[in-house]
Amino acid sequence: MIPVCEPKLGKKELGYVIDCIKTNWISSKGKYITEFEEKFSEYCGAKYGVATCNGTTALHLVLASIELKPGDEVIVPTFTMIATANSVTYTGATPVLVDSEPQTWNIDPAKIEEKITKKTKSIMVMHTYGHPCDMDPILELAKKHDLYVIEDAAEAHGAEYKGKRAGALGDAGCFSFYANKIITTGEGGMVVTNDEKIAEMARLLRDQAFEPKRFLHRYIGFNYRMTNLQAAVGVAQMDLIDESVETRRRNAELYNSLLKDVGGITLPPEALWAKNVYWMYTVLVDDSFGMGRDKLMGYLREKGIDTRSAFYPIHTQPVYAKQYNGEKYPVAEELGRKGINLPSGNTLTKDQIRFIAETIASAKG
Repeated sequence: MIPVCEPKLGKKELGYVIDCIKTNWISSKGKYITEFEEKFSEYCGAKYGVATCNGTTALHLVLASIELKPGDEVIVPTFTMIATANSVTYTGATPVLVDSEPQTWNIDPAKIEEKITKKTKSIMVMHTYGHPCDMDPILELAKKHDLYVIEDAAEAHGAEYKGKRAGALGDAGCFSFYANKIITTGEGGMVVTNDEKIAEMARLLRDQAFEPKRFLHRYIGFNYRMTNLQAAVGVAQMDLIDESVETRRRNAELYNSLLKDVGGITLPPEALWAKNVYWMYTVLVDDSFGMGRDKLMGYLREKGIDTRSAFYPIHTQPVYAKQYNGEKYPVAEELGRKGINLPSGNTLTKDQIRFIAETIASAKG
């Protein structure tokens, strides 16, 4: 079975983890934490990095750091992984949904302002499948209405908007280092920001809000720490990040060349101002293909190719359906119905990509 995605690990990862074990620095204290935070934030073009135990906690930590509270609203795309909306819900605030634009599959900047109210505190964008959002109009709106801009960059390590890397485009960016991400720590996440106050509060809250006088607390904090073991893997992975990004892009180029003439398949986008890192190589199975998305997924699995469906929009999720009853977001609904994630990992070979493309073409008949 060709997996959807698997990590690529080198010898340094093992060596650094062994170093943690030999020196007994295996918890959330240790040199690798600071080194990973500094290297990754610098890579993104941000002054500060705050490592966390996963990407969802990074999102929640930022929202807690800007003191989001019940009654507040945060604008989010409906076409996103559910963690984007959940992180808002954790604070007691309300996710306010916006449809996608068909060109990039990201939140539609032209549809944001109509959703802004006096309760709106932030716009949270999602760089879908590694393609950055069109940030300039979003940043202009945020400035006009005095709103924070938070980037859910979980899938966008190394992605660029007009030459600037994702994560440092707004007030804060949040990354995931889950095993299927472009670089990984197994589980793990990070907040990157140029805002010193956000960074300081995030560092405080991730560690139960311990003050210098220990066991006295002025805030409700969290246990969102990354371990030194995880950070050791992350430090080693930083040596591979440029190679990993370019591998994803080369794989996408090969996929594009092989699938461009297959009728009924829409290839993933890349705007002229964007550098898409193709975290997932995602295509749309149009009605003209002659076989629905789910049926194609079953056909590919029979041939030894694992896939994943695209995200189900937030307003269609059973846990949120009642909250957004009657709301319609046609672009997101189409993406959710047609989208399929093909194998996309850094260990994927050219022969495997050719086999996948040939199998898709054969399914069309």
